[in-house]
Amino acid sequence: MKFIIEGQRKLKGELHPQGAKNEALQIISAVLLTPDKVVIKNIPEIADVLNLIDLLKHLGVQIHKHGTGNFEFEAKEVDMEYLKSDEFRIKSSRLRGSVMIMGPLLARFGHACMPKPGGDKIGRRRMDTHFIGFQTLGAKFNFDTNDSFYTVEAKNLKGAYMLLDEASVTGTANILMAATMAKGTTTIYNAACEPYLQQLSKMLNRMGAKISGIGSNLLTIEGVDSLSGTEHTILPDMIEVGSFIGLAAMTNGEITIKNAGVEHLGIIPTTFKRLGIKMEIKNDDIKVIPQEKYEIETFIDGSIMTIADATWPGLSPDLLSIMLVVATQAKGSVLIHQKMFESRLFFVDKLIDMGAQIILCDPHRATVIGLNRQNMLRASKMTSPDIRAGMALLIAALSAEGTSEIDNIGQIDRGYQNIDLRLNNIGANIIRLE
Repeated sequence: MKFIIEGQRKLKGELHPQGAKNEALQIISAVLLTPDKVVIKNIPEIADVLNLIDLLKHLGVQIHKHGTGNFEFEAKEVDMEYLKSDEFRIKSSRLRGSVMIMGPLLARFGHACMPKPGGDKIGRRRMDTHFIGFQTLGAKFNFDTNDSFYTVEAKNLKGAYMLLDEASVTGTANILMAATMAKGTTTIYNAACEPYLQQLSKMLNRMGAKISGIGSNLLTIEGVDSLSGTEHTILPDMIEVGSFIGLAAMTNGEITIKNAGVEHLGIIPTTFKRLGIKMEIKNDDIKVIPQEKYEIETFIDGSIMTIADATWPGLSPDLLSIMLVVATQAKGSVLIHQKMFESRLFFVDKLIDMGAQIILCDPHRATVIGLNRQNMLRASKMTSPDIRAGMALLIAALSAEGTSEIDNIGQIDRGYQNIDLRLNNIGANIIRLE
């Protein structure tokens, strides 16, 4: 599939962010911890999330949909034999988020297995943190190098102290879910503490877990015998909110992002302001002010601004691709430092072909010299390499002179629900071709 995008159309109107993808993958996996009914609202109906729901269905979870984004799950009868099937291997290997079913299955059934997961090709995304955590809780771990299959097994998980080697979001979530029903007390230090982890922890507590330290990097979990059902509403997707801010800036549009979950955005609005983007925040809405020109700040001593990703409450790495594109039309220069993934900046060659002034210093760093709208980006034919780079290229195409094409838009669909229809409603002209 591909998008045909007409550039240089001013966008104006309201956008409503979808539910958070990264939270949804954790929350949906957690339904495996209980045989009771769990109702989850505001689920984004995007490819990655729907694939996980489909995987649970094949595992035997009863699933009922009650309107857009609202689902009821009942994992009363889970078919653990399905984990050995070729169908499971194929379905789970397509989705990186599927690894998060391992913690719940290990906690409730004493074993779990998983093929090496897929996902974006943005560099190494190691699984060590997950499995070292399971081992610390007493699980036996095996990795079959011949068929790239992970297996963990434990008759009785036991609480333990652990210091994570990295503040992995999915790793913390997986270990946290496994620890909820371990015997004794588990302490997780250097835990990820982003809002989605806080949401998962609060949901687990409503299910009967005993988790303290929520919102910090030190979590304490008192193991319980079982968990019960609950209801949960997923937060707005902070990455989509940031993408819409960047979209408004690049198209000189007037966009209001409704119900943006402002209190959970951390430094995202502040970082866009450092790029010169003006916005008004009223209640839970963000209005991006149209600007013919916007200027990147410098550090206090006048040196070039650096924007880098970091663990929460630092900046999410998922937004650096968007911010890099925004910088191409700013006045001034900025160094984009992508610390976590060594292949995520390789899409900049496509922006250079469009006329952007970017120096790729190494796999982790790129210097952007803003064009200050004196030279607009040129339309181009491109291929989306991953979710976030795909959205960044779509934003570039919407601001460019002429008509662009983006292939492999299935990558964009994995993270952004009906993005073409939603943007067309506020003035874009995006045609989807099968």
